[in-house]
Amino acid sequence: MNTIAENIADFLKEYSPFNNLTFQELSEIATSIRVVNLEKNKTLFKINDDLHDSFYVVASGVINLSIIADAEETLLNKCIEGDIFGLRPFFAKNKYMMTAKAREESIIYAIPIATFRPFVANNSAVLDFLLESFASNTSNPGDKENLRGKLISDNVYYSDQQSEIQYFQTLTYNTIPLVATASSIIQDIAQLMTNTLTNSVIICENNNPIGIVTHTDMCTKIATGRFPISTTIDKIMSSPVVTVVENVSLAEAQLLMLKHNVTHLCVTHDGSDKSAVKGIISEHDLIVAQASNPGVLIKEIKRSQSSKDLKLIRERLTDIIQKSIHKNIPLSHVNKIASEINSAIIKRAVELSILDLGSPPARFAWLSIGSQGRKEQLLLTDQDSILIFEDVTADKYRDVKDYFLKLGKRTTAILEKVGYQLCPNGHMASNMLWCKSLTDWTKQYNNWINTPGENSNDISSIFFDFEIAFGEQKIEEAIENVIFNNIHNNTLFFDFLGNDALRKNSPLSFFKKFIVEEEGINKDKFDIKTRALMPLIDGARLFSLSHNIKGINNTYLRFKQLAIADSKKSEIYLNCAEAFLTLSKFRTLEGLKNDNSGQFINLQELTKVDRENLKNALAPMKELEELIKNKFQLTQFS
Repeated sequence: MNTIAENIADFLKEYSPFNNLTFQELSEIATSIRVVNLEKNKTLFKINDDLHDSFYVVASGVINLSIIADAEETLLNKCIEGDIFGLRPFFAKNKYMMTAKAREESIIYAIPIATFRPFVANNSAVLDFLLESFASNTSNPGDKENLRGKLISDNVYYSDQQSEIQYFQTLTYNTIPLVATASSIIQDIAQLMTNTLTNSVIICENNNPIGIVTHTDMCTKIATGRFPISTTIDKIMSSPVVTVVENVSLAEAQLLMLKHNVTHLCVTHDGSDKSAVKGIISEHDLIVAQASNPGVLIKEIKRSQSSKDLKLIRERLTDIIQKSIHKNIPLSHVNKIASEINSAIIKRAVELSILDLGSPPARFAWLSIGSQGRKEQLLLTDQDSILIFEDVTADKYRDVKDYFLKLGKRTTAILEKVGYQLCPNGHMASNMLWCKSLTDWTKQYNNWINTPGENSNDISSIFFDFEIAFGEQKIEEAIENVIFNNIHNNTLFFDFLGNDALRKNSPLSFFKKFIVEEEGINKDKFDIKTRALMPLIDGARLFSLSHNIKGINNTYLRFKQLAIADSKKSEIYLNCAEAFLTLSKFRTLEGLKNDNSGQFINLQELTKVDRENLKNALAPMKELEELIKNKFQLTQFS
């Protein structure tokens, strides 16, 4: 072995996943490695470039990886000595989705995919390392702290969570594949494949797959003259066929294709070759699946021209949410993706309304409130929103407000057609009470905070959970400042809000049994929203406001931040955070199953284990209740 290759092998053995290979294997790989010298600011590959035949390891220097979103370049990561990047050719057949540029003069090792692939397929540790890294975008899945060498995924679009969800989504595939028997004549099968524009045929015996023939087989075995066209198809088929279950994920499909070095997977009833054929998955199907990631959905939202377009995209989001939950993607990640897509849909609905009405007569902000304001709207629940427009002169006020009321009505109507029901309480920008100037909104929040309960039966706490969907960020910031300036040392407000948080019905009886609805269409069902989720939501909001925590409206993240801000009570807050995710998952699954809000759980349909898990998730609520009582003393309204 030459000295250069020996030095490269010696370098690689210090880093994962190469340290899972023998030095002899590394030496064999090293002989085909190409050394690339990159000058400062030199680009190795950029977004939309065709994929290279190699992936890369940084020998020295620094490589920056970046993406461009909304015309802005965002640095994702920087690769230093021992870091691996440019893995996309291993798992995808489309183009690069990021740019790799030298931050300083660098030396890169280019490792040919074709050379490295056999070592990956035969070494599960290497394969698992690459796949887990590609799926999760973690720096190093094997050791998240100090292990030298890490992988940087090329599967990023807008965020690592999006890529993770994309990676675990299930695939759409051909459910009516061509099938033939082993005694079929090759010429007949070739004609059939041509007529149906199909590049594969599954060979079956009693409807169970025993082999597969692809377009490549026809080219390499028939066109070259190795076999006559008049022979039977079993002479050229690949056997045994690689089989999978019908809900196989993108990750699993890529893994199997890589491991077995095949381009097609046969879907069967139970995932084995001893059961009936249900379909065929091709490499093309993987490419199509990669085009259905959340980043692509957001691009499609921006191009949508009608509520019908947006409705189709929202249905795809529901599919992503359902499959992600069944694949056990962390609910906190799913929430982020759903929130981003929901927000993009709302923004586009406002834009479509403006296209109809003409340019707004004043600057404004459309704020989502309630569940979407907290980035927790996984189901197609009702829409909640407010509209705030900048102050205008008295002579223009009526015309300006009339425009924005029309904008509110058009937008809410579009969102209703998408699937977001109108708020039964009228908490929408189409309501003249919730569509007004910044000064009027300032007065409204002042009244809510300084004289709670005087002008209404109760304070509508969802107005304190908001997220801007469209418009001027400074208007949202102005409202946030009004809130935090008024709540400082405001005992009256916190007493009222604290009592409101404690006013919810208890989820369990004295004997630790679920308290269910006693009458109506939901008789004997458990109200998981009112009795379980809302007390946690209210508690998280109450303590976040009292600790002056700004910019975090999500309940789970509020509890996580409270654990940092109040370390003495961190265990209670962390327990509440996990409880909220568990309860949210129960509600989401119920809603997806019944195509509704998931508010009422049929306990009889739960397994004994699920009922216990649900009951255990309610345990932290008692501690939270006691914490509220002790913290705020509730002197004004007790």
